[in-house]
Amino acid sequence: MSAVTFFTNPTEPRDLPGRVHLTMPAEIDFCNAAELLPLVLSAARARSDRLEVLVLDLTTTSFMDSQGIRLINDVRHRLRPGTRVRLVARPEGITSRVLELTGLRRDVPVYDNLAEALAS
Repeated sequence: MSAVTFFTNPTEPRDLPGRVHLTMPAEIDFCNAAELLPLVLSAARARSDRLEVLVLDLTTTSFMDSQGIRLINDVRHRLRPGTRVRLVARPEGITSRVLELTGLRRDVPVYDNLAEALAS
């Protein structure tokens, strides 16, 4: 199974000025995190000349372990300097709890909905 099939919206960035929005899969763990990294980076780099914000939408992600945290950190550190990463996660979801427990929420802004993450 190709990693592309894990995306509910297969890495097709929405055409938003300075922003790329990617919907992440239902689960992010050791089975798919390594395959997701090049896909996310490729989508971001396709617009690297004008990319200001990369929004990773985790609202449909119902499971994420430490490999998901590692994926987000790897993406952050491999983007062009100055590119911001924003996350969207349901406040009551497991993913949001994992982001809080690992401390990543302090380093990466997490929004309750996509509109807020894409704004400003």
